[in-house]
Amino acid sequence: MNSRTDVLVIGGGATGTGIARDLALRDVDVTLVERDGLASGASGRSHGLLHSGARYAEADEDGARECLRENRILRAIGGECVRHTRGLFVQLAGDDPTYFDEKRAACEEIGIPTEVVDGNAIRAELPELNHEVERAMWVPDGVVIPSRLVAANAADARDHGAEILTHAPVTSITLEEDERGETEIARVSIGGDIDGTIEPAVVVNATGAYAGQIGEFAGVSIEMRPTRGVMISVEYDGLEPVLNRCRDPDDGDIIVPHDEEVVLGTTSVPVSDPDDYEQAEWEIEETITECAKLLPDVSDRTATRTWWGVRPLYEPDEATRGGRAISRGSVRLDHAEDGVENFVSIVGGKLTTYREMAEMTADLLCEKLGVDAQCLTAEVQLPNANDPAKLDEYVREFDAQGPTDTDLVTR
Repeated sequence: MNSRTDVLVIGGGATGTGIARDLALRDVDVTLVERDGLASGASGRSHGLLHSGARYAEADEDGARECLRENRILRAIGGECVRHTRGLFVQLAGDDPTYFDEKRAACEEIGIPTEVVDGNAIRAELPELNHEVERAMWVPDGVVIPSRLVAANAADARDHGAEILTHAPVTSITLEEDERGETEIARVSIGGDIDGTIEPAVVVNATGAYAGQIGEFAGVSIEMRPTRGVMISVEYDGLEPVLNRCRDPDDGDIIVPHDEEVVLGTTSVPVSDPDDYEQAEWEIEETITECAKLLPDVSDRTATRTWWGVRPLYEPDEATRGGRAISRGSVRLDHAEDGVENFVSIVGGKLTTYREMAEMTADLLCEKLGVDAQCLTAEVQLPNANDPAKLDEYVREFDAQGPTDTDLVTR
């Protein structure tokens, strides 16, 4: 295969497929390539939390506002790609009450709806909680079903003219000087099922933790700081809300409900290679032990699957923020500043904010292409959003099944 395209998107996670959808809805010619099936990286290996912004409210006001805004958009456009649960921040005996108060005040300032309930009231509503709960705070957290979300974005992009190529790894990038003497990407070689070249006008690197590797192909340094985190799904029927431990973010402080299971998470351990890293038993044990402090009997439940995800953290952004408690901000990089005129990367971020990350990237790509068209993705519902069977057909079509939602998809 040898072809031309206006935009080549490298990476088939939520952000990459979101960019492809955004551009296709603006009538831009776009091709997406993914080395494996869609959602095979961080998107499909997350805990699937749809953030309300409350987790970041006191530490990162802008990031929290972004989460709240995108939470509301995704609930409107996502249909059966999301589950409309609530979220609960739980203060246990021994947890710092000042932290709870600061989070509640920050949520109020930002506009995140909250409701504080005392220990007796929340134990009456959720008797399975640790009896040492002193108080709790309801927030509008939810659950993302990432396999469906990514596949639906890809399907909408395809239906509007995009080409979606899975099992199509990038093997090399060829740079040339244009007639103005500026360096640009002339050709991208694709292996796997494609085995050909693509000649793009612009290339966007949306490969998450692999952004640095794709940057090297183009002679650009992108400093990533990937960290791994474990998730364990256990049999647990009927829990409604997402549970968050109301303390500084640490190992084992989130429990995400599915229909008949809950996902326990997570750890944060630096890795040097997102494809080759230790999967340590202590992470599993620590996560279960800590999550059991919220929901005691999860330690006695049957684990159905365990997986690790690798967060695509951007080193310069992480260095300025510092520490486990930071918000997972996104950064758009225009590599014209690095001497490659038609190359853009989008790094960092969260699953909840994928659509806004895609929008700001598509805006820059359209500027480079001279395209005058507005983003539509906040208003246009994902295709067949309210038909789970059809959404699961998309998952199969694009080989988009990830471990996060195996129990919910294609059952």
